[in-house]
Amino acid sequence: MPINITMPALSPTMEEGNLAKWLVKEGDHVAPGDVIAEIETDKATMEVEAVDEGTMAKIVVPAGTEGVKVNALIAVLAGEGEDVKDAAKAAADGGGVKAEAPKGKAPISPPVGEMSAKPTEGGAVPSTPQAKSTTPNGAERSSTLPPSGLPAISPTRGENIQTSRTFASPLARRIAKDAGVDVSAVKGSGPHGRVVKADVEAAISSGGAKAPAGAGAPAPAVKPMSDDAVLKLFEEGSYDLVPHDNMRKTIARRLVEAKTTIPHFYLTLDCEIDALLALRAQINAGAPVKKTEKGETPAYKLSVNDLIIKALAMALVAVPDANVSWTEANMVKHHHADVGVAVSISSGLITPVIRKADQKTLSAISNEMKDLAARARNRKLKPEEYQGGSSAVSNLGMFGIKDFAAVINPPHATILAVGAGEERPVVKNGEIKVATVMSVTLSTDHRAVDGALGAELLAAFKKYIENPMSMLV
Repeated sequence: MPINITMPALSPTMEEGNLAKWLVKEGDHVAPGDVIAEIETDKATMEVEAVDEGTMAKIVVPAGTEGVKVNALIAVLAGEGEDVKDAAKAAADGGGVKAEAPKGKAPISPPVGEMSAKPTEGGAVPSTPQAKSTTPNGAERSSTLPPSGLPAISPTRGENIQTSRTFASPLARRIAKDAGVDVSAVKGSGPHGRVVKADVEAAISSGGAKAPAGAGAPAPAVKPMSDDAVLKLFEEGSYDLVPHDNMRKTIARRLVEAKTTIPHFYLTLDCEIDALLALRAQINAGAPVKKTEKGETPAYKLSVNDLIIKALAMALVAVPDANVSWTEANMVKHHHADVGVAVSISSGLITPVIRKADQKTLSAISNEMKDLAARARNRKLKPEEYQGGSSAVSNLGMFGIKDFAAVINPPHATILAVGAGEERPVVKNGEIKVATVMSVTLSTDHRAVDGALGAELLAAFKKYIENPMSMLV
């Protein structure tokens, strides 16, 4: 009974990944729980564990392969008592036998279709990973592997599973609609015949699959310049071409989605941080010392950003109507303030989340942030450590940036852009004084947080920043 091993969905939005490394070779015995491979997603490198027991008969996708679609066959195990050569031959002949649901019963999971309103493209939208499925005659099982230490991923409560007979990615449907193409007339090349972006573009270029007259499709959006058109603008040999990695592609797609679908509204104010700097110095000076391999080190060392995270979290709790996320059907009002923090890494940007930051001490926030940032730079974060959250902080003060406006990262409704603290003249009681001032800009999703509510949130943040002792009680 050959056991197909397919590319796992390591997060709800994953469409493809890079098979970085195999930790087993053909002929090796594999037991459930054994780490057999490392998969690179757009955000992290994750270990993958075996679900079934058997002998590695055939590695279908070699190490180093990029852009492997979710649910694509990557290896085949020979089950107990099965001839390894026969299992390997089955993989070579046709990639193994496709698993079927028992006749007369509903399939274990819905067919691959549109499972989310988020734009996706290419491979199948991640569905609940299945440990195994068996044909009626016991011919074969299929195994989709969960990442090490993670539960199986299934559609979230807010996602809708459509039962349309035409399965297409949301991006493919949108492109087809804009171009006046009938997606049901397009032949899909994706898994299970799913229509993907390339299929729709091919239909558009051939002039086929047009929607019926009167369908009322809007005019196609203006397309960006092609690669060839861009390169023609520069002298040949005056540049190098660096291919985009998965992280950069995802960042680009999400930024376009955010800026074109979220109505941004911006609010800026100045905060005096002299009291905050003094409190930070006092707390750090009183930190207990612990012994480590490197000698004695403080148990914690607060940064200004740690205090900013705490202040934003407490402000979100103080103004609960701003601690929200927008969906088309509901306003999601969060019970706690989970604050994401933008971390710059070699290939882009990632936003690990401090969960329940409103309830954590400053020292706990500081140590957790250092750990998350270190693992983010090594691409070792788990999906649940950088997904979700109710707001975020993006701090460029360490680069001397005075002020800027950040792009909202869905599903957040707000993001706080933090500039550098600098000495500025301020007027107090009719006299000019010098104070350390930090400018912050709040970007809000105007559908969820309007101007007055955003101003109330910023005022609460300013109160905590300028009276930092209130964060300790």
